[in-house]
Amino acid sequence: MILFPAIDLIDGKVVRLERGDRGRMKVYSDDPVAIAREFSQAGARWIHGVDLSAAFGEDDSACAANMRAIRSICSIEGLSIDVGGGVRSLARIDQLAAAGAKRIALGTVLVTEPGFAEVAARGFGELLVADIAARDGQVKVNGWRDGVGRSCDEVVSELASLGFKHLVFTDIARDGMQTGIDVDAYRSVARVAGFPVVASGGISTLEDIRALAAAGPEVIEGAITGRALYEGSFTLDQALDAATGR
Repeated sequence: MILFPAIDLIDGKVVRLERGDRGRMKVYSDDPVAIAREFSQAGARWIHGVDLSAAFGEDDSACAANMRAIRSICSIEGLSIDVGGGVRSLARIDQLAAAGAKRIALGTVLVTEPGFAEVAARGFGELLVADIAARDGQVKVNGWRDGVGRSCDEVVSELASLGFKHLVFTDIARDGMQTGIDVDAYRSVARVAGFPVVASGGISTLEDIRALAAAGPEVIEGAITGRALYEGSFTLDQALDAATGR
């Protein structure tokens, strides 16, 4: 199981939000590149980066600061980055690919513009990740603020039929809350998708990571952890060990 330490970016700073709420933000560092290097030195091989400024439609200055950080993180030897947040055009996918991103996550646009999802999947293949967030089984978009009247199962099934092979599923009610994970929710999403998913939202203990790893490679491809790492619930070394079942 891949462990993805999270680096969420607003205006070039490393932050975490509670349940995706921009008004409930905690800043952990002004130097995301240093954080990424620390993760790499501890043994991480992947980073999950989120450009929240782009997702929230913030000003050009904030988005430019995030993009500088993303390019620098992509240049760290031995480290791959999965980047999402506000990716709503083929030009943006091209920009992130040129910066060195190894996976690029699409969220809102997959639901609001299904024609775009089809074109993107055909053109970029396994470079792309479907990033789906839901609360009470209903998909949310635009920084998790808006509903679309569609169930998670419906959207996941549609994206799998278009050819997506990687999917991050976020349980919004648990994200940033350190309330623990619901393994059965990921089993359900993986069953609908027909391939293993990346779990996001709520990891608070090493037991959560072990439980995800124990679900098996047919259910869980990877797990994203953020706040628990930053607030010292466990170290990255411990989390990486737990991801291998130790």
